Amino acid sequence: MVVSILAHEFVRSGHEVKVVSTTPATQEKAFPFEVIRKPSPWELVELARWCDVFFQANISLKGIWPLLLLSRPYAVTHQGWYAKPNGNLGWRGHLKLFVTRFAHNISASHFVADHVSCSSTVIPNPYLEDVFFLRKGITREKDLVFLGRLVSDKGVDLLLEALARLKTQGLTPALTVVGSGPEEPSLRKQVRDLALDDQVDFIGPKIGRELAEVLNSHSILVAPARWEEPFGIVALEGIACGCVVVGSERGGLKEAIGPCGVTFPNGDVEALSIVLLELLRNRDQLPAYQEKAAEHLRRHTSAEVTKAYLRVFESAIGRESVPITDSL
Repeated sequence: MVVSILAHEFVRSGHEVKVVSTTPATQEKAFPFEVIRKPSPWELVELARWCDVFFQANISLKGIWPLLLLSRPYAVTHQGWYAKPNGNLGWRGHLKLFVTRFAHNISASHFVADHVSCSSTVIPNPYLEDVFFLRKGITREKDLVFLGRLVSDKGVDLLLEALARLKTQGLTPALTVVGSGPEEPSLRKQVRDLALDDQVDFIGPKIGRELAEVLNSHSILVAPARWEEPFGIVALEGIACGCVVVGSERGGLKEAIGPCGVTFPNGDVEALSIVLLELLRNRDQLPAYQEKAAEHLRRHTSAEVTKAYLRVFESAIGRESVPITDSL
């Protein structure tokens, strides 16, 4: 999504953009820029020859080789780090980190910048502000919402355990789970085992306006990720729709939440329970977080993020007109 937003904004700013993708088209859709899918080696060389800036979203070793033949400014946005799930870099990860020495590096968060360990400009990710905003006519009558893929890393099971703990203290907030994934059957079983059937509603994946309307009807968005999220666009979407965000503190998610919510140590069910208890029992605290949303979101708008990217590109080549090859 980040690359799509950037490409549209680059064009809107008056720049020529060609997007290279290694995946086939899944549906017919018109773009204001050319999309080249599965280019031949010769086509990739010609695209590199055409552009003023060769830009990648994360380093792709398969896509970078034309720069061995042609001298072009190379820019890359790091949306995560390059280690394997076990934490080891492997030879590919080490090679990618070596490549950063020759790139104009952009990191989605300070957390990512620290992990990539290279000279890097931190530019936070944008969100779709024309989709996610405060909508009139929707009553904010629901309590908690989770949005994301239902996998163990996202920590939905921790949130369910926290609900069970709150129940012992007389609080029974409703939770809406938005998303799908391989953990859904086990999460549904956990709901039954914890006797939370009357509190938890799995509504499946939602996108666009429908998702924005769901978020607008809730007070608190919970992002209880176990792992260290590189960023957290879901937090921006929730904040833009008027939610106070409760999320894990290690990783880039904390930067995405900013002053618009509360964080707790990753994986700490007790701490999550305490944060939710405090907010649910003292709902008069919520406006203090919501009032900070506009200022926080301002630097995450598509236009502001694009301006920051273009400043990096223009610095790389020293002029204002920037044809861009965007390699996915």
